[in-house]
Amino acid sequence: MHYLKKGGKIMLKFNVEKISIPLKQHVGAPCAAIVEVGEHVKRGQLIATPTGLGANIHASLSGTVEEVKEGEIVLKLDKEQSDDYVKLPDTDDKLQRIKDAGLVGLGGAGFPVGIKLSTKIEGGCIIANSAECEPVLSHNIKFIEENPDIIIRGLQYMIEITGAARAYIAIKTKYTKAMLAIGKACKDIPNISVKILPDMYPAGDERVIVREILGKVLDIGQLPATVGATISNVETIKRVAEAIELGKPLIDKDITVGGRVKNPQVFFDVPINLPFSEFINRTGGYVEPHGEIVKGGPFTGKHATEESVIEKTTGGILVAMPHIHGKPKVGILICECGAGEERLKEIAKAMGSEVVSVQRCKRMKPDKNGRLRCELPGICPGQAEKVLNIKKDGGQGIITGTCQD
Repeated sequence: MHYLKKGGKIMLKFNVEKISIPLKQHVGAPCAAIVEVGEHVKRGQLIATPTGLGANIHASLSGTVEEVKEGEIVLKLDKEQSDDYVKLPDTDDKLQRIKDAGLVGLGGAGFPVGIKLSTKIEGGCIIANSAECEPVLSHNIKFIEENPDIIIRGLQYMIEITGAARAYIAIKTKYTKAMLAIGKACKDIPNISVKILPDMYPAGDERVIVREILGKVLDIGQLPATVGATISNVETIKRVAEAIELGKPLIDKDITVGGRVKNPQVFFDVPINLPFSEFINRTGGYVEPHGEIVKGGPFTGKHATEESVIEKTTGGILVAMPHIHGKPKVGILICECGAGEERLKEIAKAMGSEVVSVQRCKRMKPDKNGRLRCELPGICPGQAEKVLNIKKDGGQGIITGTCQD
């Protein structure tokens, strides 16, 4: 980011006049705005609260409320912005601090962290998900390399809150620098240690982590808490430490900008709700030719535009190659670990292909709510039957979202 010092403050500089703040950046219901049009708000100020399952939303930058709509708040930004923020209310209750901060899982799911950590796991374990599962994304590993002590402190707070006995950092051996850094940071802490994950996709899936780290297989729909585990990704743990130590609400995000841009890079602590265009420009712009913008990672990311905004759960801004011209008729093969039906059909349309067959990996089974889930994520079966079905339906090619095939 571009920083300028003024009167002892660090000033933030953006080529943005307004930001749109979505009222749903988490699992659950949209938040309700508690500000009015014309009101001036400061960075870090609480501006929306949950109406059910959800998490507080704070202004990521200072400005004047221009619109309050059903799904968003539009803020006209002050011309001068600093990295100062309104601190969270004073409390010695660490769990309450996390709830007040509006923390949600930052690995993509967006479940409120305060609710997750309310489950006691006496004698169990906290697991730091350091898989950096999606290709291209690299901000979590880079943060571990540079700031391992913050992750250790965050884990210690989470152990204290949940009653866990220990914590593990689950990481792949290919991340040598990060593994050595975090290993050194915890070497004298008896209840925190490093555990190795295999270099496969989706190593960051919660059930894969439980299977590989604890040697236990979770059934479809079972949560890690049923085997005494709580799993959080690296940035979530970082933000837990920030909320407790600094009284900082969730107003900044770490992101990776990659793909067809001139200078792919990681950005730490960028204010949430800035548009993607701001960071594409900061990497030097596009490498031509380029295709669509993807929000998230290559496997599970969604189509986005330059006007899309960074949300609490945004981890990547990726610029793809142009879509190739596909076969006239294709089948899609869906897997829980990758792109879903809607996304695969979107890709097929962009390739100029007609979808004539929809197949699902044979491991996909319904959970208690009817949602199709993978029985054994990362352990993929052969798909000959599904391929033959696509061929029978007239498919001339396959677009697949499976993790291994």
